[in-house]
Amino acid sequence: MTLDSVLDQTYPETDYEVLAVDNGSTDETRDVIGTYCEEYPDRVRLLVEDEIQGPAAARNKGVAEANGTILGFIDADMTVEETWLEHAVQSMKSNDWSYMGCNVEIYVEEDKDTLTATYNQIFGFPIQKYIEEQHFSGTGCLFVRSEVFDEVGNFDDRLFSGEDQEFGNRVYDAGFDQHYQPAITMYHPARSSLPALLKKHFRHGRGRAQMQRYHPSRVQKPSVLNPRNYLPPHPIRFYKNVTDVASLSWSDVILLFFIAYMKRLSATGGWAYEHFGEGE
Repeated sequence: MTLDSVLDQTYPETDYEVLAVDNGSTDETRDVIGTYCEEYPDRVRLLVEDEIQGPAAARNKGVAEANGTILGFIDADMTVEETWLEHAVQSMKSNDWSYMGCNVEIYVEEDKDTLTATYNQIFGFPIQKYIEEQHFSGTGCLFVRSEVFDEVGNFDDRLFSGEDQEFGNRVYDAGFDQHYQPAITMYHPARSSLPALLKKHFRHGRGRAQMQRYHPSRVQKPSVLNPRNYLPPHPIRFYKNVTDVASLSWSDVILLFFIAYMKRLSATGGWAYEHFGEGE
């Protein structure tokens, strides 16, 4: 689905390449990519990164092999409109931008309309806030000029998660302007499974601990004794946040509040696991 959408573009097909990186998959991913390479031998390349697991290493592999001067990143479960690449390149070139994040719309897949999916839709990918307040974009919706990598280096492949924030912060510190382009929308399926959502935030917690270890100046060190790491979200603020964007029953709001609390505990657990346990 992702490869279909990035190949079906209004941008001239001879002017861009598609690099699909397999990062140690255990399913049929590599075979699926191979069929696209056979069908589009001049447009699609299969790259393999087996030595280091994680999104940073996979993206670095693509950066190293890319021939273009503008690099666009997309996650394996996302889709884009046919004008995605044309408008992205136009935005980068006409504005002389070096770093651009796009809008991400989360949609619920058929037969997966759960409260976890609703939670993911409400709180999913606030890219504009990330760029304006935290100086980074998620890499699944990012465009960067190759010269940026030449100056600041690649993604830190030691990080289990958070490599997008650490890289974006380096870009910002180096003096490059960062921009959000709301006119370009990319589509991401909602996580409908609560275990999958909690696993994601456990990974984020691990990434935060790794960020403290390798980049202590970029993240405030939490205390394991700080009760805020174990308390639920502020109930009034949470209620306002969810009801401002969705029409929900009281029972749904309460269940979403419970999901938010479990997410916080999962992230704290991931941090503790990495900081004190197996991650060391």
